[in-house]
Formats: sequence, C-alpha cells, structure tokens
Amino acid sequence: MRYLSHTQADRQAMLDVIGVESVDALFSPIPEALRATGLDLPAGLGELETRQHLEALAARNRIYGGASFLGAGSYNHFVPAAVRSLTSRAEFATAYTPYQAEVAQGTLQHIFEFQTALCELTGLGAANASMYDGPSALAEAAFLALRHNHRERILASAGLHPEERQVVATYASGPGFEVSTLDLDEDSGRTLVPTASELEGVGALLVRQPNFYGVIEDLRPLAEAAHDAGALLVVSQYPVTLGLLAPSAQVGADVAVGDVQPFGNARAFGGASAGYLVCRQDLVRQLPGRLVGQTIDADGKTAYALTLQAREQHIRRSRATSNICSNQALNALAATIHLALLGPRGLAELGEICVRRAHYLFEKLLEMPGIEPVFAGPFFNEFALRLPLPAAEFSQAMRARGVDPGVELARFSGGNGHRGGDRILVAVTEMNSPEDIGRYLTAARAVLAGETAPDPAAEEAPDA
Repeated sequence: MRYLSHTQADRQAMLDVIGVESVDALFSPIPEALRATGLDLPAGLGELETRQHLEALAARNRIYGGASFLGAGSYNHFVPAAVRSLTSRAEFATAYTPYQAEVAQGTLQHIFEFQTALCELTGLGAANASMYDGPSALAEAAFLALRHNHRERILASAGLHPEERQVVATYASGPGFEVSTLDLDEDSGRTLVPTASELEGVGALLVRQPNFYGVIEDLRPLAEAAHDAGALLVVSQYPVTLGLLAPSAQVGADVAVGDVQPFGNARAFGGASAGYLVCRQDLVRQLPGRLVGQTIDADGKTAYALTLQAREQHIRRSRATSNICSNQALNALAATIHLALLGPRGLAELGEICVRRAHYLFEKLLEMPGIEPVFAGPFFNEFALRLPLPAAEFSQAMRARGVDPGVELARFSGGNGHRGGDRILVAVTEMNSPEDIGRYLTAARAVLAGETAPDPAAEEAPDA
C-alpha cells in the first residue's frame, strides 16, 4: 500500500508539473474514435480461439501504403537485407558497455570501424563511439567548443532544425550559456556570414548542411569568420550528402556531427538511431562519450580497447567532458554495414539519384499555378515550397490520393519562414520511384484544380 500510495503521489506530482488534470488528458490529441478503451473479448475462449480473435481484430487496421515525401530530419532510405541479417546475430544483441576489453573484442572492433568510417567521410581526425542521436551530438559538440576556447556563448544558425536548436538550448540552460540566433538570407535561404560584433565572445558557431529548408550552405566564409573570432565551426550534416559535397574538414569545419539514421536504420516512428561526432585530431581530449582505440596485445596481435575515457565515472568530475553514459552501438553497427555495402561509389550514386529526382519534382511543381519556392538557394534532395492554399489543406487532399506530400512548416515556430501556413517541406530519396513522383504531380494538379478526392468508402469492402 505504501508503494502504491507513493506511485500515485509521484503521478500526481508529474501531472501538476505538466499542467493537466489526469493521465487521460495526455491522450487528448488522439481523436476519441481512434482510441481503444480495451478489448471486448468473448468469455471462455481457449488460447487458439483468443489468438484467432485478436488476429481478426488486427486485420481491420489499415496500413498507409501511399508514397511518402516526408523528411525534415528523418528520411526514408533503403535498408539492405544484409544489414538486418547481420545486426540480428545474437552476438550483437547486447549494447552493454564493453568495459572488459578481453571479452568484448568484437564489439570494440565494430565500434572502431564505425569511428573510422566517419573520419573518412568527414576528413576529420577523431570520432567517438556514437551518441544518442544527431541533436544531442550537436549539443555535445557545442560544449566541446566552449571547453576548448573557454567561452560561454553559442551562435546558432536559423537554418538548424528547430528541434536541434531546442536540444542545444536545453543543454545550455543548465550552466547558463547564451544561445543566439544567426539569421538566414531572405532570398537564398543561406546563413548570413556573422559580423565581428555578432561573434564577440562566441565559442561555437552551429550550422546545418544542408539547412532545415534543404538549402546547401556555403560553409567556407562561415568558417573563416568563426576562426577569425576564435570560435569553432560545428557542422550538423545530413550524411548522405557526403558522397557528393565536400568533406566537412575541407570546407573549414572543426567539428562535424549528424545522425546516421539514413544508413541502415529505418525511420521506425522516430527512432532509435545513432548520432555521430567527429573532430580535429587536436580536439580529441575534449570528445564526450567513448572512444575505441586500436593497439596490440602481449602477443603482438591487433587488439581494441576503450581509451581517453572522459566521463565523470572514470575521472574527477571537475575534469569530465560529459556525463553522457551510453552510445548506440547496434544502430551504429547498422550504419557501418550499410556504408561498407555502399562504398564511396555507391554513396555518390545514392546521392545523385536523390538529387536528380528531387530537382525533377521541384521543377515540375513550379510549373503549376501558385506554387513558388520559399528560397532561391541550391538544394540537395529537400526543398521548401509556398502553396496557393493552406499546407494542411493541401496535405489532407494529397493523402486522400495516396501521397504524403511533405512536412507542413507551420508546425514549427521560429524565424525565417518557419511560420506560414502555406509552406511545405518536401524530401525525395531513392525510395521515391519515378512512378511515385508521377503520382505526386498528378495528385497535386487535381488538388490545385479543386477536384474532389475519391471516396475511400467506395472501395470494395469485405463481407461482414
């Protein structure tokens, strides 16, 4: 009873902090017609009959089978069968910390291979064993920069994903670091080069490549401005672009971060995935989390071990770089296998397919009356459009025709065009076939012409 009472008190305290009256209120965004209040099972069913009854109920669910052009940080890329086959092996099923190197050589080796792949992709000297996700990697990278140059200001491009910026702000709120915003050019959509006064006291300049609106940033002048002011340039990059765009180090980045979700990790309702963090070799002692190193054992054979462990669990708390306690080893392994299957040529071909299909769809959509680009800057495989009708209305009508047309930008708040109910962000990957693109164009023409969508209820229904 004491335990139950304590649990109820904790639950009520949580509800008070959130500002709702009951747990049921947390589910209010879900329409009542879609909420299950329980299973009305007939009495006296055996196990076989119960299973058959539940399978019949499950068969009534309708799975969306339309063409998806959603992006905004989570992308629909092909996951080869080899990735799932290899990562499902029993020896990879645990993500427990490999403290005892002598019994964890396999885990340590595949983490080392992950680190190596990211160093080769970015051109930077040292990578850690992975982070929770891309946004947390960005926040940790900002703190890395502040530790390095002993400053307390972060300058973040308005082209960061809004939720990335929220994570950075949450991290910064603890120690009281200031997070300022650097605006985008209203025409091109690129991040404006900061002035000396804007960079005064700044330790980290955070930029996304391509930015949230899909625009490819010109990173070299941003890197020069940051370095002239004594700050580090931290680039959050969509890793698929690294098959075609210049490596992060080549354009002046000091730290590169991102999310490896596009490689071997399905979107899966938003997770799980793995973040990556790669830095210049001279910054290696500021890396958060784990770092696997390659060495030789007493017999002269190649061996692997955790090294430069900078968690407060391992060294004095005052000297710890971070208290991040875990990595995403299984998701990082999936990304490593996928990258190995692609190779440099395959990664470039993947990027080229995405670019070509995205630009074809973009050009055809601009031929339709009332559709305009939000920004004029170059893009990779994602672009923002201004529609002649509310984006929510357009999306609903498109989904009725079997096409999920993109992410409505009105759901995000902030500067430089996040507001605006007529704007949508469209992403194209290799999973969007030419036929899917044709469906998008046909459906968009019908919606813009005001045609009535087909009635799903008119579809042939099974007998009751």
